[in-house]
Amino acid sequence: MSLIAGSYEKYIWGFKLKPHQAPSLTLTPLFSYPSHQLPITAVAACGNVAASGGADDTIHLYDLPSASYLGSLHDHSASITSLSFFSPPNLSVPRNLISAASDGSVSIFDADPFVLLKSFRPHKKAVNDLAVHPSGKLALTVGRDECLAMLNLVRGRRSFYCRQGREASLVKFDLSGERFFMVTEDKVGVHEAEDARLLFELENPKQKRVLCAAPGENGLLYTGGEDRNITAWDTNSGKVAYSIEDAHSTRLKGIVVLTRNSSMVSGDDPYLVASASSDGVIRVWDVRMAIKEKPNPLAEANTKSRLTCLSGSSLKSFKQPRTGSSSIPKEEQEPEIEGS
Repeated sequence: MSLIAGSYEKYIWGFKLKPHQAPSLTLTPLFSYPSHQLPITAVAACGNVAASGGADDTIHLYDLPSASYLGSLHDHSASITSLSFFSPPNLSVPRNLISAASDGSVSIFDADPFVLLKSFRPHKKAVNDLAVHPSGKLALTVGRDECLAMLNLVRGRRSFYCRQGREASLVKFDLSGERFFMVTEDKVGVHEAEDARLLFELENPKQKRVLCAAPGENGLLYTGGEDRNITAWDTNSGKVAYSIEDAHSTRLKGIVVLTRNSSMVSGDDPYLVASASSDGVIRVWDVRMAIKEKPNPLAEANTKSRLTCLSGSSLKSFKQPRTGSSSIPKEEQEPEIEGS
């Protein structure tokens, strides 16, 4: 398992999650260096590849097994606000990378090699977040224009657009793709994917803003934000399933659900959730323990920077690194490379 975090200080952080003395784990550093010219605003990881987007309008690419830098993409002319890989269920490597930016644009890239396939503008203002359907055929975006858009990723165009009356900051599909979640301030709307119908709203008990969310198995949705908690919602009943109180000392900026790996510890695979805070700390939890009592983190790393985003790759098998990649420098700025 790998975790990738971006920071306000322009640093990209890569960690490998490895077994220690059961049930403990350890976050082993893969790399850390100033990847962008301005703060990193979004990260994504899938299989052996990771990507970061920044306020410098660029996307940078990394090979995780070899800790290698693959290059950068310069197809956007505004800050990157969201990144998402798409990988078919039978593949452990991504097929596409989809990115969104603060000028309302969305770009679709082929992931091998990384080349731009299509760029269009589904929103009049900045795109706040992007969610790709498990089928890879469509995506949802929410923007500063207070609108929800559905994107046809096969044709590369907007197929649906509606005004919400309030600005949503996050949008996520559940693992089945039958529902999606839309975050507005301290509320999470649960919607039917087929017709966007609102089923009900989940409201933060402390009325604090939700800043990150990640879907889990069995209809669970994990959220975190200004309340400093990790909250697991049962989206079937609309109630809180369990919560890790004071998971961090400051607000949460990223949550990743890691579930598919058989080499972490002996016996049953733990149900792992990783979280990152603006205080620079990344923690990994076995959330099954949260049902009974407040758990202690299984692993922890302190980057000593203001983290802005977190992503992870759960897949165990990696392809060999792509040819032409260069080793990531530990403390130096990498050269600008067009494409990969």
